Formats: sequence, C-alpha cells, structure tokens
Amino acid sequence: MTLPSLPVSQVEVVLCDCSAQDAERVFACLRTHFETDRSPDDPPHETGTDRPTMWTGMYDTAAAVAAGAGEHPEPPSAPVTVEVQGSPPAVRLLREALEEAYSVSQVGVDAGDQEVQLQLRVEGREGRG
Repeated sequence: MTLPSLPVSQVEVVLCDCSAQDAERVFACLRTHFETDRSPDDPPHETGTDRPTMWTGMYDTAAAVAAGAGEHPEPPSAPVTVEVQGSPPAVRLLREALEEAYSVSQVGVDAGDQEVQLQLRVEGREGRG
C-alpha cells in the first residue's frame, strides 16, 4: 500500500509538547512567509484534558506572502517540538523561515526518495523577544 504524497511545495507541520499560545506563535511566524490552511482567526486552544495535544497545519512554500516581512515574531515561552514533512526543497524552505526567527535544532530525521520528515526543536533566541 502506498500513501499519497504531498504536492511538492506543501509541508505538513505538527506542533506538540507546547502550550496553545506557543503553537500559535510558531504558526503566526510561518503565516508571515507562506500560505496556509490555518486561519489567524482560529488559533490553537487548550482542550482542558490531561491528554497530549498536537496542532497541525499545511503550508505551501511555493505561495510566499509578503505580509510581515522583516517582523520579529514573539518567541515561544518554552521549547516547541515541530515535526515537518514534505519534499526536501519545501522542508528546507520552511526550516529556513523558522531559522530566521528562532533558534532551531534538528533532533530527528526520516528521509525517503521523495519526502523527508524532520523533527525540530524551536526556541526563542537569546537577546531577542
């Protein structure tokens, strides 16, 4: 069984191990670079349960947006685990967008012929925010 692959410019982003507020900060940063299915009018919210919460979004790296260029997004209050999946060029562009605003470290990778999945740790930079 083969799973359908994402369009070459699309990246799926999954945020976990963070608060809803920090998830929105990361999503807001990415919205300043790429078109997304995540509306700023529908921010992540806490579920009120003790179960782990994950937030997802799709970003089109071929559909760059000019809004927010040069802005410094608010840093997360704690490190955020960001899992990204897509074609290598699209994942690279999305990672570069995160690196413009935050300190980003790679903590895992799973690469195939057509897609790559990275696990990143995103934190605020020292001296900013």
